[in-house]
Amino acid sequence: MKTVRVTIDPNKPASVALGRIDAARVDGATEQELARQQAQDEQEAVMDAARFARRVRKRLGLTQAEFSRRIEVSLDTIRNWEQGKRTPTGAAKALLKVLDRNPELALAALH
Repeated sequence: MKTVRVTIDPNKPASVALGRIDAARVDGATEQELARQQAQDEQEAVMDAARFARRVRKRLGLTQAEFSRRIEVSLDTIRNWEQGKRTPTGAAKALLKVLDRNPELALAALH
């Protein structure tokens, strides 16, 4: 996941970026177009989560089966995460973040 930092000075309207949207285009969009774009955005978020889960596992050098055993999550769940069929939430999402930032410590804590 990519982090972008932006500095905004409320006293300088020019520092407030025009944004990542075209306001005129959004104002002219139909409800169907907005719903279609929202669905597309949600699908992209699911695929980002899938790529993140896969990247964490691969950084650890583990197969899906090994990864599932190490973090005590079913193999089907790991496969569903990586295929974008399901998205890790709650504790699973937090665990993936910890494994991404400090894999040795996280794996040691799990066993």
